[in-house]
Amino acid sequence: MKLKKVVFPVAGHGSRFLPATKATPKEMLPIVDKPLIQYAVEEALDAGFTELIFITGKTKRAITDHFDVTLEIGVSNITEKKKKLFEEMNNIIPKNCSCIYIRQGEPLGLGHAILQAKPVLADEPFAVVLADDLIDAKPGALKQMVDFYNDDKSSLIAVQQVAKAESVHYGMIDCPEFNKGIGKISNIIEKPQPEDAPSEFGVVGRYIFSNQILDYLAKTKVGTGNEIQLTDAIKSMLGSNIVSAYVFQGTRYDCGDKLGFVKANLEYALKNKHFGDELESYLRNRLA
Repeated sequence: MKLKKVVFPVAGHGSRFLPATKATPKEMLPIVDKPLIQYAVEEALDAGFTELIFITGKTKRAITDHFDVTLEIGVSNITEKKKKLFEEMNNIIPKNCSCIYIRQGEPLGLGHAILQAKPVLADEPFAVVLADDLIDAKPGALKQMVDFYNDDKSSLIAVQQVAKAESVHYGMIDCPEFNKGIGKISNIIEKPQPEDAPSEFGVVGRYIFSNQILDYLAKTKVGTGNEIQLTDAIKSMLGSNIVSAYVFQGTRYDCGDKLGFVKANLEYALKNKHFGDELESYLRNRLA
């Protein structure tokens, strides 16, 4: 079955970035000149997904507006250069793709957010992309996963090696053996203390799920942080479904963290063809 549907959970409060996110969704914070959510959407489009499902909240209208046709190009004094730019901005989403926006009434966790998409997911496998995790990779991390995914009754989760001291920030997996970057998960724990972490591999915000994850999410009780944790549903599924870990190729920036966000801006700015060299020169002089 061809993968078509991808879920973007974007209903969180972004409290770690207050006051910047008091009126602006954290997913709309820019990495240089493009919001985080656009990087996530472009990664999904490049991977072949055509149905984009956004789980939004009451303060997230800016996300809907961003992917809508909003910039006027018929103004008489607009330059051709700016007209071309506006046309590009009005066509971020290709015409063969669709956007669906579903309101999550209350942010009760990632698992709860994904469950809100059930009415439009039908019985199909689907992907989940967390915009907080910006991954610089070619091909994109999600495209790498799609190329490996060949059984719609199984699930595939992106992981990376992390310091055990950082385990309290991740869902940590136990995977006895990796073969060419893929291994079967035998256990997963949400944000364990370092001494309780089953390995040094933590989950990163890219998933491809069999549709059965929705049944497990529906049965999952409130867990860590008084939220319905996706990790708990995955753990319940391990006994009867194959869930594999995939070590993606690329560099991931945790843009849900202020320092990670600054690092991502710096790295992407240094690669900018218009001012990257000038910025590098500035930084060398600044640090000399």
